[in-house]
Amino acid sequence: MSGAGGRDERAGSESKAQTPRTGARAGTAEGRVARQPVIRVSAVLAVDDAGRLLVVRKRGTDVWMQPGGKPEPGESPAETLARELHEELGVQLDPADLEPLGTFTTAAANEARTTLIADVFRARIEHPVVADAEIDAVMWMHPDDFAQHQLAPLITQHMLALMPGGGALDEGGS
Repeated sequence: MSGAGGRDERAGSESKAQTPRTGARAGTAEGRVARQPVIRVSAVLAVDDAGRLLVVRKRGTDVWMQPGGKPEPGESPAETLARELHEELGVQLDPADLEPLGTFTTAAANEARTTLIADVFRARIEHPVVADAEIDAVMWMHPDDFAQHQLAPLITQHMLALMPGGGALDEGGS
């Protein structure tokens, strides 16, 4: 069921995501409509007591995004996120402790002409985090600093509204 802000509310049921059409015609006699690739991920919205958002930057990229990643076969979205947080940041959380916030669709941050579908969970992360695996950098970023960094569309289009105080992005921000 679609909720506010273009998100699908999930009440424990799996919903099938449809691949959006680009509207561009493929160069075939049949005139099939080309489809954008879709990436499905689980991501965390973690905000500390100072109101800072936990963000990561993958190796070889400039965009800051929420920690998380792609599912392994047979994993639930919460299991995916728990595994990814452990692999990428050394954080151990029980999937049952993750609060589902919804499923959000936006442009992928690092893959051109690709749609991102993200199952997002709120989690409390109180211990130190360390960049590992494909993560080049990790930081707790205050909303006052958002305008100085390139942020993923998932953050700017959907997550700011879910942060305490609305996580306002200054004019001219990413």
